[in-house]
Amino acid sequence: MKYKRILLKLSGESLMGEQDYGISPAVLEQYASEIKTANEKGCQIAVVIGGGNIFRGLQGAAKGMDRVQGDYMGMLATLINSMALQSELEKYGVKTALMSGLAVEPVCKLFSRQKAKECFQDERVVIIGGGTGNPYFTTDTASALRAIEIEADVILKGTRVDGIYTADPEKDPKATKYSSLSYTDALNKQLKIMDLTAFALCQENNMPIYVFDMNTAGNLQRVIDGDHIGTIVCK
Repeated sequence: MKYKRILLKLSGESLMGEQDYGISPAVLEQYASEIKTANEKGCQIAVVIGGGNIFRGLQGAAKGMDRVQGDYMGMLATLINSMALQSELEKYGVKTALMSGLAVEPVCKLFSRQKAKECFQDERVVIIGGGTGNPYFTTDTASALRAIEIEADVILKGTRVDGIYTADPEKDPKATKYSSLSYTDALNKQLKIMDLTAFALCQENNMPIYVFDMNTAGNLQRVIDGDHIGTIVCK
């Protein structure tokens, strides 16, 4: 096993599957199955999910909504997705702990670095909703922050493409895939891997970011085991 402790970042949009909105039961089941397998093989897992399948604060602000209020609504959307994943995992007998950047009793407790580490020792999957708990920050930034706090080995960013390309491979058939990138190269090439705040946190704290295709069965475990099937960004 190459990575003993990971922070798995999933987008809210990925949970939609072929739907236009909400949560696809099939996608939720697949993700839970992948996480269950990795957990059973001894990997310590924290998960952060976006909320774009339900609500995005920036989209609300673009339509005239107060940005701060919109961001808090987006944080609650991430919590809904986190609760859905928790329910699916526990259905399969996986022990979990749901924490959040926002305290929402009785749904979850406020995120605690020490408590998260204790949960890892108890073989629980730690699901972290609510973003950072502050407006003006994305779930990318929350992922970077939580990964650093829990001393993860890597951020695994699960997407629907199998790595980072020179252009969008879904639009440009000539796009070529990077095997690895330095933080500096990724910035210079203006590759949109994470937002700049999240990326700066990872660079300053030497937190690797591994981008891979989460929608192919078995890929999560392959990455954890060390198979190089995606793109890694590191020093």
